[in-house]
Amino acid sequence: MLKVSIVVGNPKPQSRTLRVAEAVVSALLGGAEHDLTVIDLAEHSAQIFAWPSEQMAALNQTVADSDLVVVASPTYKATYTGLLKGFLDRYSAQGLRGVVAVPVMTGADATHSMGPDVNLRPLLVELGASVPTRSLYFITSQMDQMEQLVAEWAADAATVLAAQQSLLAALAGGGADLAGSAREVVR
Repeated sequence: MLKVSIVVGNPKPQSRTLRVAEAVVSALLGGAEHDLTVIDLAEHSAQIFAWPSEQMAALNQTVADSDLVVVASPTYKATYTGLLKGFLDRYSAQGLRGVVAVPVMTGADATHSMGPDVNLRPLLVELGASVPTRSLYFITSQMDQMEQLVAEWAADAATVLAAQQSLLAALAGGGADLAGSAREVVR
């Protein structure tokens, strides 16, 4: 079964950012069976900077074991929150290798709409995640249109993800050396 995680760096629990991240998973996967773990970092803020922390290590491992992770943050000072950065700093380089990540940021207006691609995507790539789709920047004044706007983004993203899957299938069918490489890319 597909393992999916949502990590939300909003300091407010049960935030609009979380709702957008959940809509992204729903739009991407539709009715496909999946095991979803939601990590609302506001509920774990007391442990984010505790070293060592078994609780945080377990949450980090859950994300690292995911097939897909939606990493979402409100826009603070043109980038993601310190709460999210503290969580992601727990990973070593390549700690998210084999995970497909979708960067999502929310904001009050389009001023910082490049934030997820300019700031969050490079961090996820540095951690080894594959980030094949364009990021989603969601303007929170459009919450009444959330389902439609996220569905439009997801339709484009699904095309990119399907192409990536086709490439991996072709690599797997191309002989022993390529098949081994494709398996390594996937996990």
